[in-house]
Amino acid sequence: MPTAFSHRHLIDTEALSKADIETILDLAHFYAKQNCSKNKKIDKFYGKTSVNLFFENSTRTRTSFEIAAKRLGMDVVNIPVAQSSISKGESLLDTALNIDAMAIDALVVRHWEDGTAQSIANRVKAHVINAGDGKHAHPTQALLDAMAIRNRKGTLDGLTVAICGDLARSRVARSNIHLLKKFGAKIRIIAPDYFMSPDYAEMGVETCGDLREGIRDADAIVMLRIQREREGLAFDFEAQVPDYVASYRLNHDMLNAAKPDVLVLHPGPVNRGIELTDELADDPKYSVILDQVRLGVAVRMAVIDLLLSEG
Repeated sequence: MPTAFSHRHLIDTEALSKADIETILDLAHFYAKQNCSKNKKIDKFYGKTSVNLFFENSTRTRTSFEIAAKRLGMDVVNIPVAQSSISKGESLLDTALNIDAMAIDALVVRHWEDGTAQSIANRVKAHVINAGDGKHAHPTQALLDAMAIRNRKGTLDGLTVAICGDLARSRVARSNIHLLKKFGAKIRIIAPDYFMSPDYAEMGVETCGDLREGIRDADAIVMLRIQREREGLAFDFEAQVPDYVASYRLNHDMLNAAKPDVLVLHPGPVNRGIELTDELADDPKYSVILDQVRLGVAVRMAVIDLLLSEG
């Protein structure tokens, strides 16, 4: 198993080299096989503690981080933010410093502000893993997306990947772009003008306003939901979503423009009938959505392993 990994924290995919990414994915492959065995738990990090500090709602990410740490033999603590001292006026940094003072080993952080994970990593002794900060980054999501693609395609090199949806506020899109470009991927982002953001032009991706054209010859398509819970976009969901669905909902007919073995991904939660049809979401020929969830545990086990083994 690969062990060379020089990072103390995982904040974004931009800071990872191609070799770093391959190291994570190769170790995650080992853990994916382990997770299919009768005994899924090992005690490599018995006696160590991981804390989940989530300021945004989460099902897949928080649960998979908890399962990942427990399968590595760690104790896991989930901080109920609504019942924490933050409700009494304690700052985010003070909360993190106090948790860190309890001699924890890993701190998994999700927050609505860009840069939160890095700010905490600059001050604490524990290894910090960014589970999503604002619209900035979601590195483990990009890693598990890459693994789902690599498992089916056999490689990440030189693929054409289309990303469609609420790109303006998508940390998943940004993390995927930074990761995939290290493998020479050709990336197209697809959205109406009100879901675009000018910073994508600096990332060297193609932009497209038409879904069928955007997925032409694609090896993989990542569909993103409209993030109604986030601020920063004037979008009347009830009034505008019918027009959005008419132009940007992915279905089987649309896939005729892509490659015959195209993969369909979604970071979840899926808003069925909006980003893609029920039939496509549940079609194992194209959809790897549940593969993404399954592999998410293995990827997060690999990340925790590599960070804690780094010392």
